[in-house]
Amino acid sequence: MPFSKGPRMDKKSSSYCSTTTIVVLVALCLVGVWMMTSSTVAPVDITPSEDNKSETTEQVTVDFSRTSEDSGDTTVDNTSGDSNSNSEETEKSEETTQEESPATDSNDNKNDSDESQTSNNEGGDTNTESGETNGPDNNSEQNSEGNVNGEESVKTDENQDKGEEQKSEENQTGNQAKEEVFPDGAQSEILKETDTSNGAWKTQAAESKNENEVQQSSSKVQNAEYNWKLCNTEAGADYIPCLDNVEAIKKLHLTGHYEHRERHCPEEGPTCLVPLPEGYKKPIQWPNSRDKIWYHNVPHTKLAEVKGHQNWVKVTGEYLTFPGGGTQFINGALHYIDKIQESFPDIAWGKRTRVVLDVGCGVASFGGYLFDRDVLTMSFAPKDEHEAQVQFALERGIPAISAVMGTKRLPFPGRVYDVIHCARCRVPWHIEGGMLLLELNRLLRPGGYFVWSATPVYRSDQENVEIWKAMTALTKQMCWEMVKKTKDSLNQVGLAIYRKPTDNKCYEARSKNSPPLCQESDDPSAAWNVSLQACIHKVPEDPSVRGSQWPEQWPERLGKAPYWLSTSQTGVYGKPAIEDFEADYEHWKHVVSKSYLNGMGIDWSTVRNVMDMRAIYGGFAAALRDMQVWVMNVVSIDAPDTLPVIFERGLFGIYHDWCESFSTYPRTYDLLHADHLFSKLKTRCKLLSVIAEVDRVLRPEGKLIIRDDVETINDVENMAKSLHWEIRMTYAKDNEGLLCIEKKMWRPQEIEGSK
Repeated sequence: MPFSKGPRMDKKSSSYCSTTTIVVLVALCLVGVWMMTSSTVAPVDITPSEDNKSETTEQVTVDFSRTSEDSGDTTVDNTSGDSNSNSEETEKSEETTQEESPATDSNDNKNDSDESQTSNNEGGDTNTESGETNGPDNNSEQNSEGNVNGEESVKTDENQDKGEEQKSEENQTGNQAKEEVFPDGAQSEILKETDTSNGAWKTQAAESKNENEVQQSSSKVQNAEYNWKLCNTEAGADYIPCLDNVEAIKKLHLTGHYEHRERHCPEEGPTCLVPLPEGYKKPIQWPNSRDKIWYHNVPHTKLAEVKGHQNWVKVTGEYLTFPGGGTQFINGALHYIDKIQESFPDIAWGKRTRVVLDVGCGVASFGGYLFDRDVLTMSFAPKDEHEAQVQFALERGIPAISAVMGTKRLPFPGRVYDVIHCARCRVPWHIEGGMLLLELNRLLRPGGYFVWSATPVYRSDQENVEIWKAMTALTKQMCWEMVKKTKDSLNQVGLAIYRKPTDNKCYEARSKNSPPLCQESDDPSAAWNVSLQACIHKVPEDPSVRGSQWPEQWPERLGKAPYWLSTSQTGVYGKPAIEDFEADYEHWKHVVSKSYLNGMGIDWSTVRNVMDMRAIYGGFAAALRDMQVWVMNVVSIDAPDTLPVIFERGLFGIYHDWCESFSTYPRTYDLLHADHLFSKLKTRCKLLSVIAEVDRVLRPEGKLIIRDDVETINDVENMAKSLHWEIRMTYAKDNEGLLCIEKKMWRPQEIEGSK
């Protein structure tokens, strides 16, 4: 009978095994499909609908683990910490894949790059830079700190539900050209400059030393507990660390040359935060800000009381208003500006003359109205008893820095300004061998003009007559030609215009060597903490040397490589200098137009004061040419000295060491841009103090855009979060990252030094 059971048992066993095999195969298929859908993710357009926008949104991480060249079967990973999946979800994913494939394939044919970006949206703009069709609604939440070096990732605001009509629009977007965070192809080569200090090969000692420093820095950041406190200083909300160093100023033995107004930086950069003035509001936008600002943002009335009758500034209800006047142009800066050109047409505002230095600027109305003539003006004045004049200028949206002509050279290269202007700035030009006027001679281009509007030009009292005689003798010995002396009948003032020579014939023909010519070894472009000297720098006469020719007229000079760059020179990025310049220009035009203007979610109507914290050739500023912004280009003192190139193309900038504080008031810039700056600073100074300085300089609701290695991006992101800043967007690819963050109004309650 056992044999009679055998067939029945085999049949049952066979049926059981078949069923088991099918189940296992189905399960394996489901797991395989799930793995494919989890590892292959399409970029998602995170554009909130008009009805569902909110200022505070959750962060979504979108992972790009395959390129657009792989295939069109990409799906969105909607998991949020739950690895379970059922057949219904799998079928839905497969349906989504089939819907996406045509658009994705179409996009692949049009775009070779696999880079993409999504970001927060302002003003209803669609912020898709991938150009690929979006998948289904993504409501997953992932931790924004989970990036790994080399992993491509984008973090952005939570996507809102989209209807069929919006999906159709997304499909159209998928067929458009990609808007990239980083340039594709050969342009990516110029993201970072080459390191030629040790030749083609670095030593093991250098590599090991750098790695140890990076690891130590990273470890400190990872383990740091940020405990921000308010700065406890006499300057309060106006604190400038290098100008308000009370202890250092008290130790000065002499102040006759304005030593107490010069920079005296703390040994270590402060890590405290500057408080907000009580009642601070979001600044008024340009161009309205030129005429009025919120009183509580710069709550100082001294200038209004002292200079109100000269139309500098007035208190008008909750505003401070600026009628456009000055000591020498009570009836308006624009009339005064036009009077200068009317009296001497060769000045040619906005054509021959593009970059101007305004000495002792007051509230900078002269520079503010020169914008109407397409002229860019660097205004400066000391932080002195004329309370907050530079702060007024910056709050209005006019370029300015706090500086004084004391014992040091101004932080600009030699022979870069087209015109230098001084309207009753009360600088004693004629004393001490004309040392201060000779500093202006260093800064002025050969053939450039000095416009002097001061009482010695037109008043006949004994003091002014004596000063005029001294100035006449000094300018003659400096070989400056007075090309015009005239009077403005409306403002009842006079002005004199001098021209710097374009060759050295006059210097060689002088009867006496006073002021003396500078030594041949004296570099006129050396300007960081260099003492002033009462000597004249000779004019370059070699046609291939900078300063021997006038630049192209504006705006042609913006995009043209300076004549003194040659193919025999090696540029910052390792290419021949002219190619380097051109590649940099194209690179930043590409990045700004494809990413910054359209893909960051930045409302550019709120941006006026911009700083490029690590400018190279000024390409970033040049790419913003058509925007209603101005850009302060900062060239670090330990970087290649490219600042003369920036000036040559009709832009301006300044030398600076970011291990120290910048010479500006708090809350004076709307947007800061840092391209591979912070990673270079980590080995020189504490990154925490640099971020504290960024917080000091940036206005609330201002933006910081960082391009750097992923490790540095993560460090800065952690600090930004501790400051309660909003992370607007992050991007990472091949250990290169991009971060956009927005400063908020938050201030700590605890004051530095309190227990």
